[in-house]
Amino acid sequence: MRYRVKIEVSLKPGHSDPEGETTAKSLKGLRYPVETVKVSKVYEVFLHAKSLKEVQRHADEMCRRLLANPTKDNYRFNIEEVK
Repeated sequence: MRYRVKIEVSLKPGHSDPEGETTAKSLKGLRYPVETVKVSKVYEVFLHAKSLKEVQRHADEMCRRLLANPTKDNYRFNIEEVK
């Protein structure tokens, strides 16, 4: 079966987000009533697997091994079967 995994990686609370801070400053300069901006990355991964459980295992492993830094990042993912 073919699956699509959307993975979002974001900073844990308390970690500096210079890109978010710069974006917030720029939006405020354009007179938008912005309080804060937080930046995250979204990965869209397509893969083949025998079961949903196998996809979940792969997604979690990809995050832990490469896509997220466990010291500073949180991650979550959503899986859907595609044709």
